[in-house]
Amino acid sequence: MTPLLLACGAAFLAGLVDAMAGGGGLIQLPALFALLPHEVPVTVLGTNKVSSIFGTSVACVRYARSVKLPWRSVAGAAMAAFFGSGLGAEAARHVDSSIFKPVVLVVLVLVAGFTFFRPAYGAVAHTVERPALGALLGGLIGFYDGLVGPGTGTFLIFAFIATLGLDFVQASGAAKAVNVATNLAAVLIFASTGNVKWAWSLPMAAANMAGSAVGARLALGNGAGFVRRVFQVVIVALIAKVGWDVMHR
Repeated sequence: MTPLLLACGAAFLAGLVDAMAGGGGLIQLPALFALLPHEVPVTVLGTNKVSSIFGTSVACVRYARSVKLPWRSVAGAAMAAFFGSGLGAEAARHVDSSIFKPVVLVVLVLVAGFTFFRPAYGAVAHTVERPALGALLGGLIGFYDGLVGPGTGTFLIFAFIATLGLDFVQASGAAKAVNVATNLAAVLIFASTGNVKWAWSLPMAAANMAGSAVGARLALGNGAGFVRRVFQVVIVALIAKVGWDVMHR
């Protein structure tokens, strides 16, 4: 099997998981680094982002058609996240982002503990509009996405449930809308500097879109309880990944 076909397989699986609970970067990005060992890291990152934005957009549209979202809050979060992601990417040029990973690990453990020991969390929606708070969260998590990255979608889901009263399905849809904005900011930067391997990113984008469509259908068809279980698996995987990075820094 050729490296590109393997990358497309990873992109499909990443889109599938990411559409439900975030964490697609846990699959797609390591696969790209393994399959493109001689490529400069920034081009690997750019190729990953181009592929991801297509799948994220498909999932966003699918959720928007099927669940009711507090769009004033979500739109504000998306716009703030767009600019926050750009600022984070700029900061990453001057700061070693790995120094933040111990803090990220602690936050992930706290989120996991809260989710595992609060079975009712995110089970039923009590939706409220909080545009200012949505914008603040979008800006902060967008900055994190540009600076550090892992678990952005997962953090968004948790934050939207906590602050906007969404259930897991709605929160996944809202997170996709914000992810489109953060990915777009990154894609514009990477494409403008020539750091995208288009011969790989476009086939991977098609695979990621297919995976996202399947993932969104599974989430919408099986409800908040199913998405919660996928979320728990993803967050455990994130803890393992970030913990490994911290220990081998």
